[in-house]
Amino acid sequence: MTVDMTWKNGMRRSLFYILFIASTLPATLAAKTLSPYLGQENRDIKALSPEAIQDLLDGKGMGFAKAAELNGYPGPAHVLELEDDLALTTEQYNKTKTLFDSMLSKAKSLGQQLLDQERSLEHLYATRRITADNLRQVTENISRLKGELRYTHLAAHLTQWDILSPKQRDLYFTLRGYQSHVNSVHSHHKHDSLKGESTHH
Repeated sequence: MTVDMTWKNGMRRSLFYILFIASTLPATLAAKTLSPYLGQENRDIKALSPEAIQDLLDGKGMGFAKAAELNGYPGPAHVLELEDDLALTTEQYNKTKTLFDSMLSKAKSLGQQLLDQERSLEHLYATRRITADNLRQVTENISRLKGELRYTHLAAHLTQWDILSPKQRDLYFTLRGYQSHVNSVHSHHKHDSLKGESTHH
């Protein structure tokens, strides 16, 4: 009788494990097959989030100028925000405002053109009219516009460099909360020395 009970208990355990594994299999399989893009099929432009679209329309930086910003080259938008802390002169403020307005205008224009090309790409796929030739053309246009947009933001940081003094550049880096301004200090010495060399030639 003890053997019989042991056998029954063993069968119950086995049946429990089988049912448990069977119940978890659908969820496991579903997790493996579900796309990380779930829900994005309803976007206006599926390759871009609504936030990214709005940033392009607004001429936002979107991280395009990180190579400049994080190496000590201030951006005009933040310089204007910090005008009192940086003690900008009237001339510096006016130059920075002109630079910012020009950059923003160009960035908005390029952002709109980029969105137009993304919509074209979207439409070609949605209408099944995509071909190797028009795919090449549209993606090259998108790449070119992204390059011009990044250049616009980076170039503004480069121009802003010449508007500020070395002390203002270093102060900007500190006010922005970055951990170290070693790159800023080294870069302004190097950049200024290169400029000096070029003026002597």
